[in-house]
Amino acid sequence: MQALKINEYEAGQRLDKLLAKYLNLAPKSFLYKMMRKKNITLNGKKCDGSEKLAVGDEIKLFLAEETIGKFSQVKESGAESTAGKRRLDIIFEDSNILIVNKPSGVLSQKAKESDYSLVEEIINYLVESNHIRVEQLRTFRPSVCNRLDRNTSGLVVAGKSLAGLQIMSEVFKDRSIHKYYQCIVSGKIREKQVIAGFLKKDEAANQVSIYPVETEGSVPIMTEYVPLAGNDSYTLLAVTLITGRTHQIRAHLASIGHPIAGDYKYGKPSVNEAVKKKYHIRSQMLHSWKLVMPGLPAPMEALSGRTFEAPLPDAFQRMREGEGFQDL
Repeated sequence: MQALKINEYEAGQRLDKLLAKYLNLAPKSFLYKMMRKKNITLNGKKCDGSEKLAVGDEIKLFLAEETIGKFSQVKESGAESTAGKRRLDIIFEDSNILIVNKPSGVLSQKAKESDYSLVEEIINYLVESNHIRVEQLRTFRPSVCNRLDRNTSGLVVAGKSLAGLQIMSEVFKDRSIHKYYQCIVSGKIREKQVIAGFLKKDEAANQVSIYPVETEGSVPIMTEYVPLAGNDSYTLLAVTLITGRTHQIRAHLASIGHPIAGDYKYGKPSVNEAVKKKYHIRSQMLHSWKLVMPGLPAPMEALSGRTFEAPLPDAFQRMREGEGFQDL
């Protein structure tokens, strides 16, 4: 017999979902049969798998150790030594979420199995700081709630608990959370503007195109920008995503003749070469700068309306000083 005690990280999910993670090789029919026969119980009572788990609930598995071993394949936890790896730049942390300032060059999530992404960094941190035990990763894995392109820096929110992961993923999905970026673009801009267009993604090339009118397979986009500082050659912008599409800021600004400096996918080669040579900039000057929380339900209501900001990377300051930007 084994007993599983539900903690704050696992709470909120259905019993059958948790069992399917813990006994991940067992057929679903086996799990439901064991519940019907009371070989699996919840808080000492018969269960059917639809129950929503709460902190302190106890699941008992009246199964032979050989059976549990047969139906359990322990996957790699994702936790590994962080020796020689980058440490997290934590902006905010509570029992449900972690907000970090992701550096440029780091994947938000793995693209392939051998990758080491921000998710692995977060899991390592939580394990090493005793926020979560390695064995708990069998039934709940912390993860990011929003993603940034590899070479975009700034704020990423991760769920430490299931409630945190679910609530924050939903507000990013329904766009009730307000996201603000800063970027340095080529060209002189002096007026605040809202621009609209239509974006079409080429999945195979992971690249988008912007059109002034609707075309087959395109979706409408809107982007707002406000000039903050600049000179005759470059402008620092604050950008608000009114819609949120793949590569929207990068492609939309490039489509109006103001590509982001250092953007090798949508930018201007001569501009990229100039900032690389002068300021050692090798990636797009785009930073997820500020998040403003919407009204949030329990257990995260205390974060409702709060604002979080990530300081700009050093490259922004180097370029601003080197170009002698004037505040606008």
